[in-house]
Amino acid sequence: MNDVQDATSPGAALGGPVACVSKVELRVACKALLDRDTLNKSDPCVILMVQNQGQWTELDRTEVIKSNLHPVFAKVFTLDYYFEEAQKLRFEVYDIHGTHSIGTRDDDFLGGVECTSCAHVHAEEISGNNGYVELFFCAKKLDDKDLFSKSDPFLEIYRINDDGTEQLVHRTEVIKNNLNPVWEPFKVSLISLCSCDEDRKLKCLVWDYDSRGKHDFIGEFYATFREMQKIGGGSKVTWDCMNPKYKLKKKNYKNSGVVILSDLKLHRVYSFLDYIMGGCQIHFTVAIDFTASNGDPRNSCSLHYINPYQPNEYLKALIAVGEICQDYDRLSDLFFPPNKQVSHDFAINFNPEDDECEEIQGVVEAYQNCLPKIQLYGPTNVSPIISRIAKLSAGEETIKDASRYHILLILTDGVVTDMADTREAIVRASYQPLSIIIVGVGNADFTDMQILDGDDGVLRSPKGEPVLRDIVQFVPFRDFKTASPAALAKCVLAEVPNQVVEYYSHKAICPMPPSYCPSLVLSEEPVN
Repeated sequence: MNDVQDATSPGAALGGPVACVSKVELRVACKALLDRDTLNKSDPCVILMVQNQGQWTELDRTEVIKSNLHPVFAKVFTLDYYFEEAQKLRFEVYDIHGTHSIGTRDDDFLGGVECTSCAHVHAEEISGNNGYVELFFCAKKLDDKDLFSKSDPFLEIYRINDDGTEQLVHRTEVIKNNLNPVWEPFKVSLISLCSCDEDRKLKCLVWDYDSRGKHDFIGEFYATFREMQKIGGGSKVTWDCMNPKYKLKKKNYKNSGVVILSDLKLHRVYSFLDYIMGGCQIHFTVAIDFTASNGDPRNSCSLHYINPYQPNEYLKALIAVGEICQDYDRLSDLFFPPNKQVSHDFAINFNPEDDECEEIQGVVEAYQNCLPKIQLYGPTNVSPIISRIAKLSAGEETIKDASRYHILLILTDGVVTDMADTREAIVRASYQPLSIIIVGVGNADFTDMQILDGDDGVLRSPKGEPVLRDIVQFVPFRDFKTASPAALAKCVLAEVPNQVVEYYSHKAICPMPPSYCPSLVLSEEPVN
């Protein structure tokens, strides 16, 4: 294994189980492999195995390189890297015979090695430049290296590292019998291409393919990503493909062909923090279940019972999540279903014209003050509050910038009675800048809530329409009774950063520049 890069992706690098995972790229090269063939050299391929519960399973495999005992593979292995875990990896090398499945009895096992990823990982912090680029290369008038036909050219791009070593970034396909090849466009992350350094040198080699592995050198050139970005307005970027030996020997030597970058598509990838620092406000709304199944709040057995010595489960969940969210939004809207008029959403402060509370303490006070003034009733209808907040967040679409995103926290004790309408409401809401967190309070059966979460499959409306995005996270509070409030908050907010990035990426909305960012007070334990 000759190179490991941290390729943290925008969304995949944020929040809890998602945020704590870096996408790591592994590149593989071999030296002095055993030669198992009689007439030619071995045709090696590397299989990457990962250990899961004591069992080795295949994760991925490289391409096969013909007749080569010192192969440098173009394939990039991508896997999740967890700092807190020792992840066991095994690399198995085979000499491949034919085109059948690799690793069969017909293939020769050349050897294997086990390691842990944490022993080799080199992490680079990326800020601002993370993303990927799509490159379109072609060439003209390449030297003909074949006697009875034309050259079969392919292109290799190497990144020159700070220590002077060269790392293969990409190897194109072979274009048969063609001196004017047009290679297939390919995508590569900026960290892989140039370590996000636009002026880092790239060494590019053009070869004439030989099936025995003895490729003929056509020429080379050096480039930088900054040079590549000069393309535009119909103009192309070209490089002379030079053979140093020919340049020394031939007086009138000009080049061995021209390599052309005909198009470049740059895809910037933004993080949750990019949007927050660009001024995106997280608007926090809470909905609390006031149905009769919670029990009379005056009774100590009620889930709404106000114990003077310790908060009830509703308050614990509210405070744990709200204390994080309040640092991203100064005010919290509150709607609660239902009161004695069977209203399925109403302002907890009984003021629909000004239903906001100042920070999480204001939310707690409003909750405690309203309990004596309402009568618990039923049924537990969740769709009205989801539809209401979805409609509110839909108004943000007219702004066309990443200035406001909504989180709806639903605290409920039991089974939803309007399941079909709730599924429909969530599908509609998945198109809006909205995430929904559901915390189940008490010991009821929360099977329906887990269905809404969608972790076991794509949530669909009653008519079969799938959600555009997975926007629901469900957690039963009973799983965190003995845990710290921070553990609950971390779990329920884990998917929010990804959901924020996913929404704005789908809409092709970039973060606003940090200079437009209003005064923010970031939590000591932020969402990401």
